[in-house]
Amino acid sequence: MSIAYSTLLTKVRDNVGANSTSFTSTQITTDVNLGIDNLLLMLFGQGAGGRWQIDDSNQTDYPIITTDLVASQRDYAFTNDGSSNLILDIYKVQAMDSAGVYHDLDYVDIMGGDAPTTMTDGQNTTGTPTVYDLTGNGIILDLIPSYAKTNGLRAFVNRESTYFTASDTTKKWGYTGLYHEYLVLYASYQYARAKSLPNRDSIKVDLLELEDKIKKHSGQRHRVAVRFEPAVEDYK
Repeated sequence: MSIAYSTLLTKVRDNVGANSTSFTSTQITTDVNLGIDNLLLMLFGQGAGGRWQIDDSNQTDYPIITTDLVASQRDYAFTNDGSSNLILDIYKVQAMDSAGVYHDLDYVDIMGGDAPTTMTDGQNTTGTPTVYDLTGNGIILDLIPSYAKTNGLRAFVNRESTYFTASDTTKKWGYTGLYHEYLVLYASYQYARAKSLPNRDSIKVDLLELEDKIKKHSGQRHRVAVRFEPAVEDYK
């Protein structure tokens, strides 16, 4: 079930017996936003990372970014999207040919030894790109483009979520409602641990059990282009 942020705040305070003075909206919001990052990292690292597209429905555009294909340039960096969201994962790349038609590029791993010799022989062979390698968020093409095309390189990405502010009330997190309880439990545990509350261990158990369910749920999915859906597991 998707829950509005005002309801999320109430649930967190109920879990730890706090009120708006002892656990302010600003404090909860900080923990909730850290929980978002934690959940995304968990999904990428131990769940669905690299297998399916996840995106926050609160984003105002789609997780597709383009850049110009530049003649004689092999390397391209994708760090942020057009709305300055941090790129977390690049899972599909397309390049235009000289006629202006996009084609999917196959992924290869230079370090893994499966890259064509045109990427490693130092001859700077030009032509129409057919494969790419990822180094961080940099894309390296096999053939150096022998032509230029505006918006000729297109990347399909996963990116960071939108975040809450302390003044949010009706906003809902833009991912499946199956994961909303995680934000409640994460923020609750941070407070319970900091205050040494008697129920901190039971909250931790609930949090870890939910993490396991989320990993299994996301890990069973195939890659699909959907608009729903952030583990640094530092519970100490």
